[in-house]
Amino acid sequence: MKRVIMLLAVLLLSPIFPGGSFAAEAPFHIGIATLTVSQAEDTYRGAEHMVKKYGDTSDGGMIKHITMPDNFMQEMETTISQIAGLADDPKIKVIVVGEAVPGTTEALRRVKEKRDDIICLTGSPQEDPNVISSVADYSVASDKIIRGYLNIYAAKKLGAKTFVIISFPRHMSYELQARRRAIFEEACKDLGLKYVFETAPDPVSDVGVAGAQQFILEKLPSWINKYGKETAFFCTNDAQTEPLLRQVAKYGGIFIEPDLPSPLMGYPGALGIDLKNEAGDWPAIMKKVEAAVIAAGGKGRMGTCAYSQSWATVCALTEYGKRIVEKKATLGKSKDLLECYASYTPGAEWFIRPYTELGTGVTNRKYQLIYQDTYIFGKGYLKLTDVKVPEKYFNLKNK
Repeated sequence: MKRVIMLLAVLLLSPIFPGGSFAAEAPFHIGIATLTVSQAEDTYRGAEHMVKKYGDTSDGGMIKHITMPDNFMQEMETTISQIAGLADDPKIKVIVVGEAVPGTTEALRRVKEKRDDIICLTGSPQEDPNVISSVADYSVASDKIIRGYLNIYAAKKLGAKTFVIISFPRHMSYELQARRRAIFEEACKDLGLKYVFETAPDPVSDVGVAGAQQFILEKLPSWINKYGKETAFFCTNDAQTEPLLRQVAKYGGIFIEPDLPSPLMGYPGALGIDLKNEAGDWPAIMKKVEAAVIAAGGKGRMGTCAYSQSWATVCALTEYGKRIVEKKATLGKSKDLLECYASYTPGAEWFIRPYTELGTGVTNRKYQLIYQDTYIFGKGYLKLTDVKVPEKYFNLKNK
C-alpha cells in the first residue's frame, strides 16, 4: 500500500499532471523578453504560452520570461541590462526578443560578449536591419513590401474600385511606410483601382489619441459617400483602426486587414466583442469575431490574419531556438522556421523571404520578411501566399 501511495505522489508531481512540477530539470533554458500587456499584449501572451508549454525555469522548466519597460525609449539602459542579464544564467542557450525595441542591438552585443554560444533571435526589430543583424543570429519582420501589393490585389478581388490609405507625415517619413505607399499607388494603377491618400491627425500631436480617433469617426461617413461603398480603406496607425472598422461596418466599405494584422486589432473594440473567455485560443477568437463581423454586415468585405503575427513570432522563434539546440533544426534555414510557425498556427499559410536593401541591392539572409495569408470573414482565406508579386515592386522607390 505504501508503494502505491509513493507511486501516486511521484505521478502527481510529474508534468503530465496539471499543476505538478517538472519531474526533472530542463537540460537548457530559453530566455524570452517582451513588452508588457499594456504595450504589446500579443507578444506577452506568446511568451505566456511558451511558459505554459515548456515550464518556467523557477519550477524546473525551460522558459525564463522577462518584460521590458513600457517607457522603453526613456528607459533604454534598463531594457539593455534586463536582456543582457539573461546571459548570466549558465543554462541559457537561446534568447528571443519578442519585439526588438531600440536598445536590443546593444543588449545582444553585451550578451555575445559574455557568451557567444547563445543563439539570439529577434522579432519585429525597430532598429535598422543591418544594425540588428550585426549581433542577432536571425531576425523576423513583417513584409510591408509584399503586403503593399497584396492589399491592392485583395481589394480588387473583393470588388473594390477605390483604395484609400489614411496616414500622416510622421509615418510617411519612415522608409518602409513610404515604400509601401508608393507600392499602393503603383499597384492601383496596374490593377485598375483609383488611388486616394487622405491625411489624418497624428495621435502623438496635440489632438492626442482621442482626437485622432474622433477625426476618423467623423470623416468616414463622408469619405464613403464621396468614394462609394466599393472602397477599401487602410490606415497606418493602430489607434485609428478601431474607429475605422466601426464606421466601415456601419456605413459600408471594404477593409482588407489592419497594419498589424490580428483578429484582436480593432475588431473587439469596434464591434463590442468580449473575448475574455477566449484569450489565447485563436480559433475560438476568430470564430467569435467572424460571427460579430457577419452580424454587422461585413461578410465578405472585412478581414485580418487568423493569428496574431506578434504572438506567432514569439512562439515560432522560441520553438525554432529549442529545435536548433536539440539539433532538430538548422540556424538560418527558413524552411525550418516556417515549420515552427505552422505548428502554432494550424490552417494558416506563411511566406518568408530574406530582406534586400533597396539602395545597395545586398540581400541580408539573417533578416527575414514574413507574411501570413489574409482571411476574409464569411469568405475564408484568399490564398495570397500563392500570388506571385511582380518583380518591379521589390525595387520601387519612394516618391
